[in-house]
Amino acid sequence: MNIGKRLRFIRESKKITIYRLSKETGVSQNHISGIELGKRQPTIDMLIRLTEPLGITLAELFNESDDAFFLSEKEKELIVNYRCLPDEKASMLLGLSKLLR
Repeated sequence: MNIGKRLRFIRESKKITIYRLSKETGVSQNHISGIELGKRQPTIDMLIRLTEPLGITLAELFNESDDAFFLSEKEKELIVNYRCLPDEKASMLLGLSKLLR
């Protein structure tokens, strides 16, 4: 697995620039770029610093599945709420979401 390419893919899919990630993590743009290009090997601590602003876990970073996608905070909240509902209400919520789509 090329962790730099994976990090870049996730960052770009979330429309986060290297500049913004740098500002949010305190890690220089050059260092982030070096990791993404495979010129630098990040430590686990560095990866944790970089994944937090991206809203993902290390497990998600290392997941190579093509089926993987990353949920926004609103999407996560919707899933949590759905799971708390009894079956009948969960079905109603699903039906409503289909109508709104």
